Amino acid sequence: MSAYDGATLGERMANHYGGSTEHLYGVLLRDLAADWERGGVVREILAGREDAPPGDMVQLRLLAGIHRIVLRGDAPELASFYPSVGGTADRYAVWSALEPVLRAHVAELRGALDVAPQTNEVGRSIALLTGLSEAVRRSGIRSVRLLEPGASAGLNLLVDRFRFEGDGWDAGPDNAHLVLDGCGAPGFLPESFEVVERRGCDLDPFDATTAEGEAYLRSFIWPHMPGRDGRLVAALATLREHPVVIDRAPAAEWVQDQLAVPAPDGVLTVVWHSITRQYWPAAEYAAMLAAIDEARSRMPLVRVALEDPTPLPTSGTWQPQVEVDDDVIAHCTYHGPPLNLTYTGPEVTQ
Repeated sequence: MSAYDGATLGERMANHYGGSTEHLYGVLLRDLAADWERGGVVREILAGREDAPPGDMVQLRLLAGIHRIVLRGDAPELASFYPSVGGTADRYAVWSALEPVLRAHVAELRGALDVAPQTNEVGRSIALLTGLSEAVRRSGIRSVRLLEPGASAGLNLLVDRFRFEGDGWDAGPDNAHLVLDGCGAPGFLPESFEVVERRGCDLDPFDATTAEGEAYLRSFIWPHMPGRDGRLVAALATLREHPVVIDRAPAAEWVQDQLAVPAPDGVLTVVWHSITRQYWPAAEYAAMLAAIDEARSRMPLVRVALEDPTPLPTSGTWQPQVEVDDDVIAHCTYHGPPLNLTYTGPEVTQ
């Protein structure tokens, strides 16, 4: 049993999609869980992770490690089940192809468990666009210094290079590589802004402009979602044209260091993070918030985030929430669109 949630790793895998097997990963997790329960090779791969906190998402780390093997062409029989590489085989028959791959790559897959999911889900940039628009409305400042702790490869720092299309509105350059359609949110009024500086940090940053880096990021995309994979490929093309700087550093220390240097006059500093709170220790997150609050008296500063509610609801369903400082202004999915506006706060007059 896990000391955190009372569920074994096998139970977490089996229940990750609520037991659904409507897509390949649902079947894979069902089969991986069954092998773990009977003490098979999955138990060997996950040895030492039995007490990992739920936020570590050990099951997603394992799936990404398997996907990397498939993407590089080292598991052709298994690849026939993966839509991401053109596979169309019956997913319910995947175990006979999967088990030999697991046995042949035990050491690699154990190593894959050390890396937190780094999807760089660029669909989440709709949350950043929404938060930036609200921050601009509140501050009246349209020049933005954009800082992202937990940025991975930093793709969402390129929010102003992407195009967004919603219900009755659009934003971003017409010639963008990445076009996010289906953004919804009727009545949303995106504000114009200019990102004059952008920078991020991560505990394990890497160069996503290389073929190896591209395959690494693609491995975290669920193979039955080719639309997400297409978004990522388009965002990577954008990154190759507009590289960003990602420092190797923990979130709180890095934010504090960045905010020690005020932005130029007339520039709004925005600290942005998305689906990272669950991976950071509570003390790390609290220290980052403290660094932001300490700097507010020295510069125009706003925190924008896309995170799960805290604490999580104990019943019903929920979606990640778009936060602007202490206000929840919208909700969207973990993969971004569609956006649902919820904020009913006071009008801001300039």
